[in-house]
Amino acid sequence: MITTASQSDTAPPTVPHSGFATRITRLFGIEHPILCGGLMWLADARYVAATVNAGAMGFITARTFPDPGAFRAELQACAALTGGRPFGVNLYMTPRAEENVMLAGHVDILLDEGVRHIETAGLPPKDLLPRLKEAGAIVMHKTATVRHAESAARLDVDAIALVGAECGGHPGLALVGSLVQAPLAATRITKPLVIGGGIGHGSQIAAALAMGADAVLIGSRMLVADEIPAHDAYKDRMLAADETASRLIMASFRNTYRVLDNEDARAVAELEAAGERDFARYRPHVAGTRQKEAYTTGDTERGVLSMGQSIAFATMRQPAAAIIAQLMTEARAAHARLASLGDR
Repeated sequence: MITTASQSDTAPPTVPHSGFATRITRLFGIEHPILCGGLMWLADARYVAATVNAGAMGFITARTFPDPGAFRAELQACAALTGGRPFGVNLYMTPRAEENVMLAGHVDILLDEGVRHIETAGLPPKDLLPRLKEAGAIVMHKTATVRHAESAARLDVDAIALVGAECGGHPGLALVGSLVQAPLAATRITKPLVIGGGIGHGSQIAAALAMGADAVLIGSRMLVADEIPAHDAYKDRMLAADETASRLIMASFRNTYRVLDNEDARAVAELEAAGERDFARYRPHVAGTRQKEAYTTGDTERGVLSMGQSIAFATMRQPAAAIIAQLMTEARAAHARLASLGDR
């Protein structure tokens, strides 16, 4: 069940620096080159504060809290839990313009509450950027192709995130993997670069940095974190999943979606295979409220539930801090292994 964090939780610990200092760690003022991307219905104050207190950066999803008062309260709760550490907000721009109207008000609220770290996704945030940059916000825009990343880099954004075909949620239409996109983007984009999609092991962090990225963006690997506000049955389903447990849907609407392979996802796939073009036939399966119900009740056959291939690395429930610590231990081991190869 989704709940607002209490201010009585323990104070944030002091986190040692990972040893990987990059343009992103400096830009966001974090110890580790890890950004925990926004998770719709799940990235609340308690979860985001846990990632921030562990030395990474997290983003509360604005659309999870459409009510302005609830959104402000969530920001205030997160600020209390981080004890002054900066945290971020995710602003997703949908192609349906009427659904973006609320974001202008939410931008005013987050700036009023002192939030200055923003992850934008979906459509380019051209309408939001002037207000954000005027207030001194750091803005990272997320894309799914190198071409779109190059285009976004021409905007007044501070960093670019690029996700590959392996990612949960929206991997775009091209479906090029992260291993190919990372070095291509690093040669074409001069702004700080973050690579996501399929990343759930520390060796991949070391690899992304070696390919020219400044940090990684992770999502699915965190779905079993203790602080994720979802039913135990949902987390058990995530632990049982492997790298083959997702499926791609909605490509026929030019809105490809990588999700858990469940009953609703298969129903959508059947409609697409039959050539159905009436979106009303899909709505009972893809409505966002249905996703929220799945997280709350633990009925993982309902809703299209974002999940990437990196879920294969989730093998036990852990606090977010333990997951991030494990990732950095693995990253340092991979870095040391690579360094040792030069001595042979």
